[in-house]
Amino acid sequence: MSEVQVDQEMREAKRKSAKPMLWVSLISMVMFFAGLTSAYIISATREDWVVFDLPQAFYISTLFIILSSAALFLSQSFLKKDDLKKSMMFLIATFVLGLAFVWYQYVGFKELESLGLYFTGPKSTVSTSFVIGITFIHVLHLLAGIVVLIVVIYNHFKKKYSSANMLGFELGAIFWHFVDLVWILLFLFFKFYK
Repeated sequence: MSEVQVDQEMREAKRKSAKPMLWVSLISMVMFFAGLTSAYIISATREDWVVFDLPQAFYISTLFIILSSAALFLSQSFLKKDDLKKSMMFLIATFVLGLAFVWYQYVGFKELESLGLYFTGPKSTVSTSFVIGITFIHVLHLLAGIVVLIVVIYNHFKKKYSSANMLGFELGAIFWHFVDLVWILLFLFFKFYK
């Protein structure tokens, strides 16, 4: 077997294992957030549970995360057509919208603090600790997604992606859309389960 054939077989093996490995890690994240939201539900029966409205900034950040997924979807669509310029434009828009999401999450934390709702300390409550803690953990996952986007942008800039070679882009997109979906579900959970 020639060196070229070995290289092609190794790339094909990597291609076949990459998506299943990503899905396994995403399933573990689902289980992690399921555990946290289950603890939230159980804790909501406590007598000292405090009900409060979500900060307005969380609504704005939710809009940004939805728009970021739409931009990434458009970027991938243009990449499938080998329109690299438009694909890159929407990829950068995804990145900027992701940063805006993180900023508005921070603003939301500050809004809660201004209302006297803290994560820890003598003024904290169980409910605010859960909301802030779960939201912060999600932001950490989204920051990992931003790092993934930086890698995808770099590889895109280096013209490593095309309609014939999209694996890295697809993996990054799956992770980003997953993290977006997790936030939307968490937001709806916090909004309607009190």
